[in-house]
Amino acid sequence: MATKIKFGTDGWRAIIAEEFTVDNVIRVASATGVWVKKNFENPSIVIGHDCRFAGELFLGAAVKVYLSQGIKVKFAKGFVSTPMVSLGAVQLGCSLGVVLTASHNPPSYNGYKLKGHFGGPLSPEQVQEIEDIIPDTFEINLDSISIEEAIQNGQAEIVDLETRYVKHIEANFDLEAIKNSGLNLAYDAMYGAGQNVLRRILPATHLLHCDYNPSFHGQAPEPIEKNLKELENFIKSNGTIDCALATDGDADRIGLYNGKGEFVDSHHIILLLMHYLVKYKGLTGKVVTAFSATPRVGVLADHYKLESEIVKIGFKYIATKMVEEDVLIGGEESGGIAVKGHIPERDGIWMGLIIWEFMAKSGKSLDDLIKEVYDIVGGFKFERNDLHITEDLKQSIIANCKEGNYKSFGPYNVKEVGTIDGFKYFFDENRWMMIRPSGTEPVLRTYAEAPTIEEVREILKYTEETICK
Repeated sequence: MATKIKFGTDGWRAIIAEEFTVDNVIRVASATGVWVKKNFENPSIVIGHDCRFAGELFLGAAVKVYLSQGIKVKFAKGFVSTPMVSLGAVQLGCSLGVVLTASHNPPSYNGYKLKGHFGGPLSPEQVQEIEDIIPDTFEINLDSISIEEAIQNGQAEIVDLETRYVKHIEANFDLEAIKNSGLNLAYDAMYGAGQNVLRRILPATHLLHCDYNPSFHGQAPEPIEKNLKELENFIKSNGTIDCALATDGDADRIGLYNGKGEFVDSHHIILLLMHYLVKYKGLTGKVVTAFSATPRVGVLADHYKLESEIVKIGFKYIATKMVEEDVLIGGEESGGIAVKGHIPERDGIWMGLIIWEFMAKSGKSLDDLIKEVYDIVGGFKFERNDLHITEDLKQSIIANCKEGNYKSFGPYNVKEVGTIDGFKYFFDENRWMMIRPSGTEPVLRTYAEAPTIEEVREILKYTEETICK
């Protein structure tokens, strides 16, 4: 019986050689082709793969399926990031973008992301339409289809998505200001697909893990504090680094460090970006954040008289708003952020460059800029704890959440519960905790915010004791 293929919060992901096989990629590609042909005249697809194992093999299979369906295909040679494919969809006028990536998942995974012609994630409804028509089998003789012949007859084309992306950066940032600022900067690509970009645009940047390693040295390429100890140690031992940027496997998520080697979470990054874009650059627009983001985004939006909205977790919900409305910034706790003036797509490098430009133009340190934000919204700390527990316990905890069985977590009494996507327990205006199962991994996530990191960890400890007993 054929494997049931399901798209999660951000694409279909599976373990390579178990469920992520050439046969299953062919099935997904065939449904993609059918959908594109139904929805577009003269359909075309731009596709690229990240740094994961056998990316070229899977890309070749997908390309041949699209060609067999009479679809024009533009594809990248070598690895590219998700933002490069999304930007390519817009610049090349393609009906759809496809990225073969498992993003921040462990190295054993690969995946398949769908990008709209507008340069962001396809809407949940459209993704569902494609998922619904994935066939159990799709008969195709791959050997009978020649990509080289398709290139010769104009049905397929190799495109340099990385150079297009670099030129787009050069047209939108004051790179000279960053180069001449005296800032000492570092970048950790986590062996991901963004690894060539900083080398090309800011060659003086200190580079970590900017080489090809499909196993990611055994580390899931997710730019969170526990995964970035080498970068943290490099900053501390170097002693002169002003700011460091990290991106995930497909370079759409951001991690950030200050000059002391302290991790700066996405909540702070979203607030910094809002502050710069509104106060310093005079931009306006709606602010859209995922349910797990800090409520202080709403406080800063109110301060600048901007409309704000909270949506479900999954960047596709933010992207849909960015396509339909005048949105200044859209962001989520997991490091995915997009801004006006670029594509409606998460882009870790783009967000990092905005922060670096902010530092260069203001002449201030990252900590000084964060203090400017704190002067408006108040200081806070945040941390996430991923609980690797049994599926039975996970389901039992979610059932307890749904039934309203949790009234307190240690000394923290629940005043209010938000349920847009997961369960967000508010203790007072400065303290909250959230429980949510991962959409792509066998994990239960717990999140907390409080005035100090010690209290954040105390809340998370009481949470685990309460729900796992």
